[in-house]
Amino acid sequence: MKIVIAEKPSVARELAKVFGATVKKDGYIEGKGYSFTWAFGHLLQLAPPQEYGFIGWRRQHLPMLPAKFKLSIRKIKTKDGFVEDPGVRKQLDIIKKLFDESTEIIVATDAGREGELIFRYIYYFLKCKKPFKRLWISSQTDEAIKEGFRNLKQGTDYDTLFNSAHCRSESDWLVGMNATQALSISAGARSVLSLGRVQTPTLAMICSRYIEIKNFVPQLYFQLGIQLDKDGQLFKAVSVANFNIKEEAQALFDKIEDVPSGFPNGGKILDVEAKPRKEPPPLLHDLSSLQQEANKRKGYTADQTLNLLQNLYESKLVSYPRTGSRYIGDDVFAGVPQLISQLTTHSYFGKSAEFLQTIPLNKRSVNAKKVTDHHAILPTGVTPQGLSSDRQAIYNMVVARMLEAFHQECVKEVTKITIESGSIFIANGTVIRSAGWRSVLNDKDEEKKDEDNPSLPTVKKGAELPIVEKVFLEKQTKPKALYNEASLLKALETSGKEIEDEELRYAMKDSGLGTPATRASIIETLITREYIQREKRNLVPTHKGLSVYDVVKDQKIAQAELTGSWEKRLEEIRSGASVKDFKAEISEYTRSITNELLAAGAGLAEKLMPKKEDTPVV
Repeated sequence: MKIVIAEKPSVARELAKVFGATVKKDGYIEGKGYSFTWAFGHLLQLAPPQEYGFIGWRRQHLPMLPAKFKLSIRKIKTKDGFVEDPGVRKQLDIIKKLFDESTEIIVATDAGREGELIFRYIYYFLKCKKPFKRLWISSQTDEAIKEGFRNLKQGTDYDTLFNSAHCRSESDWLVGMNATQALSISAGARSVLSLGRVQTPTLAMICSRYIEIKNFVPQLYFQLGIQLDKDGQLFKAVSVANFNIKEEAQALFDKIEDVPSGFPNGGKILDVEAKPRKEPPPLLHDLSSLQQEANKRKGYTADQTLNLLQNLYESKLVSYPRTGSRYIGDDVFAGVPQLISQLTTHSYFGKSAEFLQTIPLNKRSVNAKKVTDHHAILPTGVTPQGLSSDRQAIYNMVVARMLEAFHQECVKEVTKITIESGSIFIANGTVIRSAGWRSVLNDKDEEKKDEDNPSLPTVKKGAELPIVEKVFLEKQTKPKALYNEASLLKALETSGKEIEDEELRYAMKDSGLGTPATRASIIETLITREYIQREKRNLVPTHKGLSVYDVVKDQKIAQAELTGSWEKRLEEIRSGASVKDFKAEISEYTRSITNELLAAGAGLAEKLMPKKEDTPVV
């Protein structure tokens, strides 16, 4: 009997259906020479401190550095405290029986780091020695599943993926357990003050931005504006200079030639620049970029988007959701024209799909070298039926991005007119000559949002145009915006560095905080810990979060770039780098932050007492 183990029951049922296995047993489905069983996500976890002899929270135990980590069955909270989950124990016994009777074990947990960890922890906990094979697919369609089973991989091919996952798991335990106990003990706090390898630098980013805004003092400055007339077409220009002293601005304002139309003086055209600019289509979506778009367009949280996307994946409508890649290989690209052709009758996307059939497809998102474990998110070609409005919205974003990514460049003409009239003024205007990919959703051009002119007239250098109006502009400097989920996810990709360039930001993804698959849970964890809260669409720290940040802000554990470097190391382990070296470094890091926090927490307990004036108000 071949045993197939999936990550959860719903996936096992779908796999069984493809093979025609219909006999339902306790904890598995049988038929056609296969048994399909399942986990419930993580059945096992690294054992808690007490299982290594660290009973109670005591300063002398720290840092806790187990010589060898143990696995423990997932716990549930009861009136008697945390106890072993009986449902998990029962399912593990069923899996062990099936493994013992198997002629072949096939791993069908999610094809990624966490999916590999879920299976390997079960495999090692049950002390199974049998070889296993790996199902590695990027789609849950029947054909993709059958093709995957025809091309099963050797389980050992994914040893480095497990090493990476296991190192991530152990490093999170070491940093989280030690840092949390160290801060809680040194603060004399009555409740747990949770810290973590990724959650704490994320909290630091949110708190730092909030405090920066709270302490921001607006600076008053002045600009001058003019409106000119070219043969009846009016356009606006603004002074290049900003003035901090009102009297200086007023003196120049008085010098502006304010003359009626037809006079030969007013604003003199010093220079005219008109340049074509080609804006390439966006890359295909990975999980993070789709979460950002869903937050901007619909206000969905990162966690909501992931759950909706996972549902679409299990319904065979989109490819693997937890991908960190925004590219596809040539093999996948070969199927894109067929996916596009299926959309020609779509009520909204039909015209774009029809047009794409008449041109060579843009291959900006096609690069096999940049595809990691899974390619970018694509529709599978299966026709959706009866989707809820939320699932339909996410599905439409996936489809729209596919059409945009393979569309033509957006061609603009960017015009800059330099004018002199007592001061130097600039008029900017952008005209879209060919919408290209922007035609798919008719999206507004972000570059044009701050422009006063929808278009500019044709003018020549040296010409003088009448000024029909002049305005004295009084403005204030503005702080950065609070983080919302979209902007936070974007910042996490680059460990807080502000990088707008799409491809450069993507190139830094291995040095970001967390991974696309884990960032949603980081945000939810911070909310659960009552460190941050949602205020409309913004993420703001609570009094508790600000108090913890105040203690850890100068410590290693709060440094985003340092934590991002560990993520890069984990990816290098995935490619075969030394596990031993990483473990030695993370142990030394743990010793360092534990000592820092043991010395830093004095007085935090008093700070945690709620103060009305410290409550964040947005």
